[in-house]
Amino acid sequence: MSTEENKRLIRRFYQEIDEGNVEAMADLVAENYQDHSPPAFPGLAPGREGLKQVFRLFSEAAPDGTHTIEDQVAEGDKVATRLTAHGVHEGDLPGIPATGKPVTMTATVIHRIEKGKVVEKWSDRDLFGFLQQLGVIPTPGETSG
Repeated sequence: MSTEENKRLIRRFYQEIDEGNVEAMADLVAENYQDHSPPAFPGLAPGREGLKQVFRLFSEAAPDGTHTIEDQVAEGDKVATRLTAHGVHEGDLPGIPATGKPVTMTATVIHRIEKGKVVEKWSDRDLFGFLQQLGVIPTPGETSG
């Protein structure tokens, strides 16, 4: 696949997530998919099934969630994407009851593509800022009560 085709694949990947079409991952992601980032939550399955579990958790917690691709660069079999995720925390996440708060999280993600499917991922997400927005971690100047 060309770098432009790889970029289109990743844009479709995020579009399908935003539309709640987790089953599209069978077309987009290899069964033995490997995420090199720490897991979002403990106890998830490996590979594509674990990825689908993560997307279901976030879809239930923020049903209006969307991804905005800010920048995308591709070379060879890799696509680097800088994105912003937006949503309202309407449902529980493991260990985090629903808050009703709007949340925004930035991330830089590198996907590796092989034979037209995502096979690997590395990402840096602003989890600290995300947890601050949900009130799990205090923001600077905030006092615990």
